[in-house]
Amino acid sequence: MTSPAPTDGSVRPTVAAIVFAMPIEADAFERLVTGRVELATERLRLQTGTVAGRSVAWGVSGVGERLADQAARLLVAGHRPRALISAGFAGALTLGFERGQLAYPTRTVVDDGSEPIALASGSVGDGGMTIVTVDRVIGDVDAKRRLADASGAGLVDMESHAVAKVAIAEGIPCYGVRVVSDTADQALPREIASLASPQSPWRRLGATLGAVTRRPAVIGDLWHLWEHAVVDGRTLAAGLAGLIASLPDD
Repeated sequence: MTSPAPTDGSVRPTVAAIVFAMPIEADAFERLVTGRVELATERLRLQTGTVAGRSVAWGVSGVGERLADQAARLLVAGHRPRALISAGFAGALTLGFERGQLAYPTRTVVDDGSEPIALASGSVGDGGMTIVTVDRVIGDVDAKRRLADASGAGLVDMESHAVAKVAIAEGIPCYGVRVVSDTADQALPREIASLASPQSPWRRLGATLGAVTRRPAVIGDLWHLWEHAVVDGRTLAAGLAGLIASLPDD
């Protein structure tokens, strides 16, 4: 059951602030939000609105821990949310995950399995799922297996640990909501792994043009990736809406 909007002119507290890495991860979620307001800063475009009767704020940080850390800090400073959420796509490192599966990790670690941080699970969360945050795309099947062995994680991303560290510093819970973009036995084309690495938009454009020139078939790979990402974005939006609806707003 969602709470009605206040009628006394008061402003609801921000229940959650969400950090996305890429616009495609946020697109479907943004279409669920009512009363959207955009707040431009020098470093990030932040937005606010209402989902499931609860006030939320979010930003698209860019790929990688450094940018995710900046976005989380800006969201906390500007909105004082009661919780942070790291949301987006993740790769599977172990068998048992299906492509397109919605996952709620409950622990994040770095690549050698150290610096564990507990993530809140909420009423919709899965128990005992670890996600490892790394500084590069893990697209090779053997590399996925090695990372799973070293970290003890079943999923991998490039932002969750940074967002969780900000949440700890602020004394608020951090949730993880991820959709599996590639399975443990699925290798990503080398060009796609390269394009998803942290880099400026102009450098990414140059890398894309270079990849197409070297291997024209990469156009098909990119198209399939886009199609899957659109569907995964809808799954992610539904998962976020369910989590936000389960959070208290009083």
